[in-house]
Amino acid sequence: MTVNLLAAFRHNFLGNAPQWYKQTIVAFLVFNIISVYTLGTYITGWILIVEFIFTLAMALKCYPLQPGGLLAIEAILLNMAPADTVYEEALHNFPVILLLMFMVAGIYFMKDLLLYAFTKILLGVKSKTTLSLLFCIVAAILSAFLDALTVTAVLISVAVGFYSVYHRVASGNLSQNHDHGSDAQLKDQHRQDLDTFRAFLRSLLMHGAVGTALGGVCTLVGEPQNLLIAKVAGWEFFDFFTTMAPVTMPVLAAGLLTCFLLEKTAIFGYGTQLPDDVRRILQDYDNKQSSRMTSKQTARLVIQGIVAILLVFGLAFHLAEVGLIGLMVIILLTTFNGIIEEHQIGKAFEEALPFTALLVVFFSIVAVIHSQHLFTPIISWILDTNNVSPSAQPGIFFLANGVLSMISDNVFVATVYITEVKEALDAGHIDRDHFNLLATAINTGTNLPSVATPNGQAAFLFLLTSNLAPLIRLSYGKMVLMALPYTIVMTGIGFIAVTYWL
Repeated sequence: MTVNLLAAFRHNFLGNAPQWYKQTIVAFLVFNIISVYTLGTYITGWILIVEFIFTLAMALKCYPLQPGGLLAIEAILLNMAPADTVYEEALHNFPVILLLMFMVAGIYFMKDLLLYAFTKILLGVKSKTTLSLLFCIVAAILSAFLDALTVTAVLISVAVGFYSVYHRVASGNLSQNHDHGSDAQLKDQHRQDLDTFRAFLRSLLMHGAVGTALGGVCTLVGEPQNLLIAKVAGWEFFDFFTTMAPVTMPVLAAGLLTCFLLEKTAIFGYGTQLPDDVRRILQDYDNKQSSRMTSKQTARLVIQGIVAILLVFGLAFHLAEVGLIGLMVIILLTTFNGIIEEHQIGKAFEEALPFTALLVVFFSIVAVIHSQHLFTPIISWILDTNNVSPSAQPGIFFLANGVLSMISDNVFVATVYITEVKEALDAGHIDRDHFNLLATAINTGTNLPSVATPNGQAAFLFLLTSNLAPLIRLSYGKMVLMALPYTIVMTGIGFIAVTYWL
């Protein structure tokens, strides 16, 4: 009985994750205890970051909330960061938590309109290159006025809609309760097309995700750290845009050119065309849906369109916190479209809440970074003019912010750097013009090179941990590989612009 119970405990630990993965997590937990008392909390802090990145990289083996959460809990127990600091980090980022809780759920109730619009675009544009550029440009424009996570939620909803439609037909099961996560019922003649369709969706989603970074860096509402930097620098909307433009506009042009070349050369997982059979199935589905559309469905689309306009207006003029606007979207759409049962509303939160919990765990790791001052030596070295001349500092700041944002939270990195630079300004160590240069380098550095990994970009992490990623076989490694050409181009052009064009 005891043996069976122990075996059950071992089996239940992290569920269906591979045995080697479970053993690795246990080894991490044991090693951290030894490391704290032998190597110290500073070295252990860097080790913890590597371990947490590992859990993100293995997201398709096990959702990072559980193993990452265990590492975070252990770090708190080992006094690597006080629990109060974790709370302060979460409180500081409460607008992001609100956004995930309500805005992503709000988009769920707008899926009909989004699927309708993007289906028309996908079926109407035959050229994959044109379609990819369109996805990237639209994502960039929307992210400049909305939030990258909101735009990513839209892209995910659209892709899941496309995938589920084809998967139902390919499986011969047209039921709305069909499990499109299982290929057990898939007909043999559709398997190759499904794999190709997955590659097609992966490339579109990555173009769109990069587009959110290209547009999000341009305005003070595009990313959370933009608003934070703008407040410290005293910049308004137009001031922010014009100050960043010498860097952001060349990078935007280079990013779109990269999108074009990737589709033409079909390298790094891009260039896959939409299979003819898939296009036919999606076209047939669209035709049937259009012919069967009732007045009630049309009214729903009209309501969703009106609320979408209110959403863009509210976010563009920042009438309230993004999450509160999302709550307004939920209330309006459910009220006027007759969604009044609790269980219907609850489905909208299934996608966002696990990621929200993961983000709070991430704040725990950030709290360790903050408490152990892991980045302080780097910042101090750069600001020391004996090491780096003032003319070289913007470029170094750009690269340092970029590298740190690849492995950490870019909001945290921006917060640390802009605080240090503001203190240097207040102390008279730098003048206002130099402060503006460094603030621009911090903003672009935390936004552009961070596309290299899902760690740096919340939108990328949201995509990786969404229910779509396993459906289209988008792993951590695949995402890093597909982002690599964009990372090289955006970092290279950004560095040149910060160093020579400001």
